[in-house]
Amino acid sequence: MYLVGSTIFNLPLYTMTSKKTWHQDHVDTLDFWQRLSDAVADTMWSWNFIIIQTVIVVLWMICNVVGWMYHWDVYPFILLNLLFSTQAAYAAPIIMMAQNRQNERDRANAEADYRTNIEAKKEIEALQQKLNSIEIDKLDKIIAFLEKR
Repeated sequence: MYLVGSTIFNLPLYTMTSKKTWHQDHVDTLDFWQRLSDAVADTMWSWNFIIIQTVIVVLWMICNVVGWMYHWDVYPFILLNLLFSTQAAYAAPIIMMAQNRQNERDRANAEADYRTNIEAKKEIEALQQKLNSIEIDKLDKIIAFLEKR
């Protein structure tokens, strides 16, 4: 029971619970390989990866063109092209798996938002009904008071 002004409310007290969020629940369901592919995809989408890969490619080309040491991959850099093809062949499915999991996270987020909205709507409707009953009670008291006069 709650006392607000001179009115007593008989509504249940809603408190914040320490339940896990939808994201924590989703992360808990991932296995090792799913976490690994997410980490690889996150790394490949970063500027650090792009910059480091660019530096390695430039060094590779300089070392093979200038020839301070043995030319292991002469121009047109066929071995470098093979390495890029292999990287792309492995990266594409890993990134697609990570995108699919992102879609699952988005669906879980939308579902959690929907459930929260439904609960909020129910609470608002309960409060509206309580306010309506309070208003009716007050009007009945006013009418009873006026009839006594």
